[in-house]
Amino acid sequence: MHEFSIAYDIYATARKAAIEHGAREVRSVSVEFGEMAMVSPEQVSFLFETLVEDDPLMKGASLTVSVIPPLSRCTCGYEGTERFVCPRCGGLPELLKGREILVTNIEIEVNDE
Repeated sequence: MHEFSIAYDIYATARKAAIEHGAREVRSVSVEFGEMAMVSPEQVSFLFETLVEDDPLMKGASLTVSVIPPLSRCTCGYEGTERFVCPRCGGLPELLKGREILVTNIEIEVNDE
């Protein structure tokens, strides 16, 4: 189940960034999942919620998920969302975007000093 390792990496990334910035609380974490990443965002969200449950810094943090459509380019000049067969020449397009999993934003609360 690679969803657990992905959820844990998101959790660890957010926690590390929060500590580095002197946070007292993490409110939310935003993540982009490429449509071709072969990951279930629902499973990752559930596992993330389980991981933050017992962590005072992360407890109650929400995970906001965006699914990013693929972007491909072919040597014939085609650029679009076709993933497997170029609609112009029938070739195999290169997938430029759509496989990534990126933490894009972490909302934290800091002490006012």
